[in-house]
Amino acid sequence: MQKREQGFTLIELMIVVAIIGILASMAMPAYQTYLLRAQVSEGLNLTGPMQAAVVEYYNDFGAFPADNNDAGADPAGNYSGKYVSGISVTGAVISIQYGNDASAQLAGETVTLTAVPTSGSLQWDCGSGGVIPELYLPSVCR
Repeated sequence: MQKREQGFTLIELMIVVAIIGILASMAMPAYQTYLLRAQVSEGLNLTGPMQAAVVEYYNDFGAFPADNNDAGADPAGNYSGKYVSGISVTGAVISIQYGNDASAQLAGETVTLTAVPTSGSLQWDCGSGGVIPELYLPSVCR
């Protein structure tokens, strides 16, 4: 008796390829959402020094700074990253402008942090004015 070679049939291989295709088609939207959230989060992380400058100004003068210069911060373009083109202060509002390598859905858009005085401290409210879908904003902004 001759021993027959064993292996996968064409049908079995096609089923495996189809399963991989289905899994990949479900994973891509989730990955794209993850990337957009990461890009928005970069902007929020870069606001740390700006938030500290606004809080310090508010504690010293009892009012909000008019701009980056009043807050004792660098110009807006100095606060940039891979996805953020600048961060600016206007009164109680810190604006994060997205640009540089940001995705097309974020490029040119703005996320704002607004300082709200609450019993001796400042609370930061985050939002995009509905321009950036809530799905892409970090949980602190929803």
